[in-house]
Amino acid sequence: MDKFIIQGGKKLKGEVNISGFKNAILGLIPATLLANDKCIITNVPMISDVYILADIMKKLGADVFLNEKNNSIEIDTSTVNECKASYDMAKSLRASYYLLGAGLGRFGKSEVAYPGGCDIGSRPIDLHIKGFEALGSSFKVEHGIMNCEADKLIGTNIYMDVTSVGATINIMLAGVKAEGKTVIENAAKEPHIVDVANFLNAMGADVRGAGTDVIRINGVKELHGCTYSVIPDQIEAGTYLVAAAATEGDVVVKNVIPKHLESITAKLKELGVEITEYDDSIRVKGNKKLNSINIKTLPYPGFPTDLQQPLSVLLTKANGTSIVTESIFEGRFKYVDELKRMGANIKVDGRTAIIRGATPLSSTKITATDLRAGAACVIAGLMADGETEVHNIRHVERGYENIVDKLKAIGADIKKVSE
Repeated sequence: MDKFIIQGGKKLKGEVNISGFKNAILGLIPATLLANDKCIITNVPMISDVYILADIMKKLGADVFLNEKNNSIEIDTSTVNECKASYDMAKSLRASYYLLGAGLGRFGKSEVAYPGGCDIGSRPIDLHIKGFEALGSSFKVEHGIMNCEADKLIGTNIYMDVTSVGATINIMLAGVKAEGKTVIENAAKEPHIVDVANFLNAMGADVRGAGTDVIRINGVKELHGCTYSVIPDQIEAGTYLVAAAATEGDVVVKNVIPKHLESITAKLKELGVEITEYDDSIRVKGNKKLNSINIKTLPYPGFPTDLQQPLSVLLTKANGTSIVTESIFEGRFKYVDELKRMGANIKVDGRTAIIRGATPLSSTKITATDLRAGAACVIAGLMADGETEVHNIRHVERGYENIVDKLKAIGADIKKVSE
């Protein structure tokens, strides 16, 4: 096991380049199954989740080449004859459930073990199942394996009872080769929904309306290979914006789509942080005095649940009391106990955290409980006086490419060492 050792109190200054979007690439890689051809994806973040998913694709029979030098992946799925992902293949990756939709669309059948991923609360797949069944697929679970099968997929109208990113993507994957028209109502609108739709269209699909709450899919018989570039990671970008503000730094966050970050930049401005937006970059200048604010996580374009934990760390510096309401995942506050050990004054009541600010953090040993909690722990270490050890960093490396090198380049004193 490895850990981060952080000497806090350093102001971050300089420029940082944002990698491709983790949440997008984890939908694009399974989508290549639909092509029965070779796809080349660029701007791929070299993170552990990508390596795991690439390995799953190899075990399915695909020819996969990861090029770490130019951040690309080539996947030829013409050699794949079926979609069966065992427990050992799927246990550590939530996004493995996208193989259900992709396999169903390609072969009319898929068998995938229940997925793993971060323990951040209930993450049911009932909406995925509802969508598959509406398209004409059967669904059953045997020995921990989810089985989907359809003689023929027929397009239909599907209303999502609750907005779900995963279900929206999975239904798109299954629906692009269904006969006729599929309409997804109350669809999720996140940027990576749009990215997956654009990728499918580049392969010859006909998906319209992605980014709105109604997605219309005209089924096609065949898809083909393509070359495609992943959009920038809005969550990684937001994390560096918060880190710069937390250290009272001055950082230009490059290779971003500012519109995707409007909910986080609006809150940073409300806090009293100076934000300057350019075409594809954002400059953030920290402020010693911060205002308390209230936050409620919501589906896009609302404030993202994935940035709740990093921003909550920053709120420990704000004067007064801030209230954070987590409406997406009930398990997102597990990291609070780690912050309390550093001196934070936070009280959690159900899905609400009350943060009494202007409370300095002191260094100690803390543990990342999940991916975004790990990012919060790193930011806490950057803020704290003295040496902080962050343990269980495998969570962090699931979603942040070269985080140590990127932070070092803008002035952080951080290193990765073996336990």
